[in-house]
Amino acid sequence: MRHPDDHPQPPSTSPGPPASPASGAFAPGAQTRDDRLLSALLTTAFVVLLAGALLRYVLKHGDSDRLPWILGLSVVLAVVQVAGQARPGSRRAGRVRLAVVVACWVVVVLLAPSFAWCAVPLIHTALRLLPTRSAVALVTALATLVVLAELRLADGFDPNHLLLPPVVAALATGVFVYLTREATRRQHLIDDLVRTRRELAATERREGTLAERQRLSREIHDSLAQGLSSQNMLLQAADRQWDTDPEAARTHLRTAASIAAHGLTEARRLVHDLAPADLAEGAGLAQALATLAARESRDGLTVRFHAEGPETHLPDQVASALLRTAQGALANIREHSGARTAALTLTCLDDTVALDVADDGRGFPAPSPDAPRDPLGDPDPLRGHGLPAIRARLRQLGGTLAIESTPGEGAVLTATIPLTPATPPAS
Repeated sequence: MRHPDDHPQPPSTSPGPPASPASGAFAPGAQTRDDRLLSALLTTAFVVLLAGALLRYVLKHGDSDRLPWILGLSVVLAVVQVAGQARPGSRRAGRVRLAVVVACWVVVVLLAPSFAWCAVPLIHTALRLLPTRSAVALVTALATLVVLAELRLADGFDPNHLLLPPVVAALATGVFVYLTREATRRQHLIDDLVRTRRELAATERREGTLAERQRLSREIHDSLAQGLSSQNMLLQAADRQWDTDPEAARTHLRTAASIAAHGLTEARRLVHDLAPADLAEGAGLAQALATLAARESRDGLTVRFHAEGPETHLPDQVASALLRTAQGALANIREHSGARTAALTLTCLDDTVALDVADDGRGFPAPSPDAPRDPLGDPDPLRGHGLPAIRARLRQLGGTLAIESTPGEGAVLTATIPLTPATPPAS
C-alpha cells in the first residue's frame, strides 16, 4: 500500500502499461530512458561538484590533518553515487544509498564547508525517491546545513548566503511537485480516455453482435423456417390423404422432399456465406425469382414471374434482399391469404429497382393509426415476424416497403431499393 505522504508519480513513458502509484514511476527498477538520463546527469553533477570541492580543499588546506578523512569520504560518496547509477536496483535500495550519501555528505560538510553545494543534486534525488513530506523535511535540513556552511566560509554577513540556499531548495521542490502532479493529472486523463475507448469498443461489438443476430434471424426466417413450414403443411396434407388418395399423398411427400433438399442446400449456403442458394454461382436476380416462382407453384397456388426494363447487374446485397423479400411474401401468401394466383414483377430502372408481389387472396383492411406497430414503427397487418424482417432488410439498403390491400381483393407488396447513390452496406 502506498504511504499516505507519497506524492503522485508521473507516468512511465516506456511501452506497456503505466507504472502504478504504489510502485512509483521513478523507482530505480522501473526507470525509463529519460529517467536514466536524468539520473546520469544528477550523478555527473554530484561527482563534478564533489571533485571541485575536494580540489579546492586540497589547494587551500593541503597540510590539514582532516585531509585523509575528507579524501576517504569523498571517494565513498563518489563510489556510492556511481554504483547507484550503474545498478539502480529497487526503490528501497535507492533510499538506502541516499541515506548513506547524505550521512557521508553531512560529515564532509562539517569537516569542510566548501562541500555544501553538493547538496543540489541530492535535493532532486530526495524528491524522486521519498514521500513528499519526508522529502521536504530532508530538503529543509540540507538547505539549513548549506546556509550554516556558507556562513562559516563568509568573511562577514552576506544576505545571499542566508537567502540563496533556501530559495534554490524551494524552487526545486515546487517545480518538481508541480510537474509530478501535472503528470499524474495527465495520466488520469489518459486512463479515462483509454477506458472510454474500451467501453466504446465493447458497445460497438455488442451492437454489431445484435445486428448480426437480427440479420441471421431474418435469413433463417425467410429461408429455412419458411421451408420447414411448407414441409409441415405438405406432410399434414399427405397424412390426411394417405388412405383416401395415396397418389396425392405421395405427391405431397415428393414435394416435401424437394423442399427439404432445397432447404439443405440453403442451410449449407447460409453456413458458407449467407447468400441465397438461388443466387449462387452467379445466377441473376431475374433467374432466381423465376426459379422461386416455379418452385412455389403447387398445392393450388400458381406463381408467375415477369421482368420489366433492361436486365441490370444488381449489387449482391440488393439482389439478396429482394429475393428474401419474395420468399417471405410468398410464404405469407401461402399461409394467410388463401390466394390461387400470385405474381412477381421485377422492374429495373436506371436509379431504382422494384419488386411487386401481388395475390388474389382474401386481403385485409388497411391498418388504422391505432393499429399495433412493429419494432420499426410501421403498422403490421399480419403482426408476425415476416413483414418487420422485410422492412428492416430494405431499410438497411435505403429502401422502402409499401403494402396495398382491400378485403376480398387481394394485396400488393412493393419493395423499392435505390441504386444511386451507391447502396450503403448493411450494418
